[in-house]
Amino acid sequence: MKDIKAIIHSHSNWSDGSNTIEEMAKACIEKNYEYLVISDHSKSAFYANGLTEERIKEQHTYIDELNKKFAPFKIFKSIECDILNDGNLDYSANILFTFDLVIASVHSNLKMTEEKAMMRLINAIENPYTTILGHMTGRLILSRPGYPVDHKKIIDACAANNVVIELNAHPRRLDMDWRFIHYALEKNVLISIDPDAHSTSGFNDIKYGVLAAQKAQLTKEKNLSSFSLQQFENFLANKKK
Repeated sequence: MKDIKAIIHSHSNWSDGSNTIEEMAKACIEKNYEYLVISDHSKSAFYANGLTEERIKEQHTYIDELNKKFAPFKIFKSIECDILNDGNLDYSANILFTFDLVIASVHSNLKMTEEKAMMRLINAIENPYTTILGHMTGRLILSRPGYPVDHKKIIDACAANNVVIELNAHPRRLDMDWRFIHYALEKNVLISIDPDAHSTSGFNDIKYGVLAAQKAQLTKEKNLSSFSLQQFENFLANKKK
């Protein structure tokens, strides 16, 4: 747990989270994290109060104000962007460009053949604005097995496009499955242990992701949320190039 330096993948009350961004930031600072990635839901997730283009601009202005207040702690502007039915992301390129990073996830039409799932995921991975692939199969432990995918082909695509794969630490997700992390490491694909927190208490779920990662012998050097603030900023700068 001490190797985790940040909260990546979190939702505020701008979408379906319980806390304000300021409350989320303060909770991170209390836990000695160096930065926070706010990734509220995108507009197609209307059931989760997903952000319209106009609300994105408002949120980014608000985050700029908070960053002045809490420096050197930093809040990064992100979005958990829906992967649409055709594999495109939920916003146009000129909107995606305004984020520091983009987490791409499937939230709709989950009953898919492997062919359909692979088409959607590969298209999203190949989008130049995708930084992290969120909860790879959409599984919910004990209630939803997730859509079928060829894990190795997904990992290969992430390797080719410099896309990070999330290990979602929520105890009902733990997705990607730890058994495929070893192959990702062989392909030099970074993993990101993320809590998918919808409240400040959700930060505590990081421990479940750490336990799953330990089973796969993941090291802090290969985990994005173990990067220091400077390392994380350098990673994003290289990704944008």
